[in-house]
Amino acid sequence: MALTAGIVGLPNVGKSTLFNAITQAGAEAANYPFATIDPNVGMVEVPDERLNKLTELVNPKKTVPTTFEFTDIAGIVKGASKGEGLGNQFLSHIRQVDAICQVVRCFVDENITHVSGKVDPIDDIEIINLELILADLETVNKRYQRVEKLAKQKDKDALVEFEVLSKLKTGLEEEKPARAIEFTEEQLKIVKGLHLLTSKPMLYVANVGEDEVADPESNPNVQKVKEYASNEGAEVIVICARIEEEISELDQEEKEMFLDELGITESGLDKLIKASYSLLGLATYFTAGEQEVRAWTFRKGMKAPQAAGIIHSDFERGFIRAETVSYDDLVEAGSMTVAREKGKVRLEGKEYIVKDGDVIHFRFNV
Repeated sequence: MALTAGIVGLPNVGKSTLFNAITQAGAEAANYPFATIDPNVGMVEVPDERLNKLTELVNPKKTVPTTFEFTDIAGIVKGASKGEGLGNQFLSHIRQVDAICQVVRCFVDENITHVSGKVDPIDDIEIINLELILADLETVNKRYQRVEKLAKQKDKDALVEFEVLSKLKTGLEEEKPARAIEFTEEQLKIVKGLHLLTSKPMLYVANVGEDEVADPESNPNVQKVKEYASNEGAEVIVICARIEEEISELDQEEKEMFLDELGITESGLDKLIKASYSLLGLATYFTAGEQEVRAWTFRKGMKAPQAAGIIHSDFERGFIRAETVSYDDLVEAGSMTVAREKGKVRLEGKEYIVKDGDVIHFRFNV
């Protein structure tokens, strides 16, 4: 599933350093022949301990993790919505991503100048968020003027859309992102069709100094970002981009030793990948056989035939049933044979909603 999170941020906040870490730690493109990777896209493997455990159980010829893409978005400055700096490029790139990871500078370093002359994470966040809101307001206003004329003529569809646009216009003028405005399920379909920047889910990435990574809570700037994010129901991931760049050059054993020395159990990049994956409502199912154990990305709520179609369109077209066992049940049983004997392997039909961690063998006929 070609979903991508865009990395945005003001100049000198650590955005490029983080993206360098992502590309250096990236999955080998040759393993994924259908993936076209542009220079500004970094593909990473989604860390998942379950895949390692399944490999131990099945002992396949190869193991293939699922992947996720990050897009490096052109830098932003105040006035981007009016075309300042690389504003137009920034906005066009951000329209193409599915979620936004906003890197916020929470470290103090006199050797790295801040574009505003001082480290103020909330000011930085508000600059970017306001530019996105202003760009959306321009989109909504243009549409509003066209639909208003039709609504005055009592056009049924126009009246419904005009109500949505009025709500959006009021909210955006109050500097609320579109995702923070309440709509009915039917109204959300209209909002989705507008492709607004502030409709995209947002994850804040607080970039701290190397000496703060083991205890980020002691950093008052991190606390400010968390408080701001909680008001809009957003998540915050704390990283040190400089350390992530160093870690990305190490092999697995060296990486574990380095993290242990720092007093942390998981790299910031791994946290970022998992959080971005979750932000987009993604989950993982597995296929496990002698040839390969493989992780597959699907959208939560998908039914079995659509999930099968991620592997190949023929699987969806000729879907018969899904032989399914949960990861926990399979690990507890120790093998697929024992899981079957215990009645843990189920035969699921077309209406089955796939769950995170399902280990599935699809039966199909075309």
